[in-house]
Amino acid sequence: MFMPLKQDFISRISKRGLIAETPVERLLLREYGSMFVAEGVTHPPFVVFPDERSVTAFQLKSPTSTAIIGGLEFVLQARAADALTDASEEATRLGRTILPRGPDSGSRNYSDTVGLWASRVEPAIDHWIAQGSITPEAAKNIRSLSPFEQVPVVLELEEQGIYFAKDLSKSIIYSVAPPGTSQHLAMLAFDVTEFDEPEVRSILARNGWFQTVTSDLPHFTYLGVDETELPSLGLKRVENAGRFFWVPEI
Repeated sequence: MFMPLKQDFISRISKRGLIAETPVERLLLREYGSMFVAEGVTHPPFVVFPDERSVTAFQLKSPTSTAIIGGLEFVLQARAADALTDASEEATRLGRTILPRGPDSGSRNYSDTVGLWASRVEPAIDHWIAQGSITPEAAKNIRSLSPFEQVPVVLELEEQGIYFAKDLSKSIIYSVAPPGTSQHLAMLAFDVTEFDEPEVRSILARNGWFQTVTSDLPHFTYLGVDETELPSLGLKRVENAGRFFWVPEI
């Protein structure tokens, strides 16, 4: 069988002008960057969308289609929506189901991700003030920043052991995607109820949908190729919680 030649992930995305200039951007690419090599779709122009306006502009220019999954309508990029519909129909033929985790399982807008981010950052700030790990002045400064500006500040604090996940014991990226980084903004992600079922994962993979975020088990990303081709896109397979994820090889 012919195997496509492997291409370095950073080199591949750099050819499209997408540059990870800071350690934080490289971290975010490692966590969420698989979508940047998906085939047959429109790729985000930023590692991190800076604001609502940039997200809206991207979503408006990207060809979309609607997938009806579990009786709900989900707008995704056209190739992703069609492939998800095919996967759902294949699951039905095999006596299985592919259902959404909720009405926000597909595409999201920027304010959705900001709200999730704030739901972790705000209580964490209060906790660390009470612990004496963050001064009231530092907390005021963090709160004065835009969500885009908060991301590197929060991640730098986490390097000091000041964590912002919901349970305050690990990085916030194990709890929510930082604003502007979610694959849901690119309309290339879908959260699946049956993520624990190996046969459902296989059905999704046959239709170009793969798990790519190791901290988010229900989350699947449209990559649009056969699994044997993923290494040629600069992705590597890693194991977590008894399943395999395709992540950027950085």
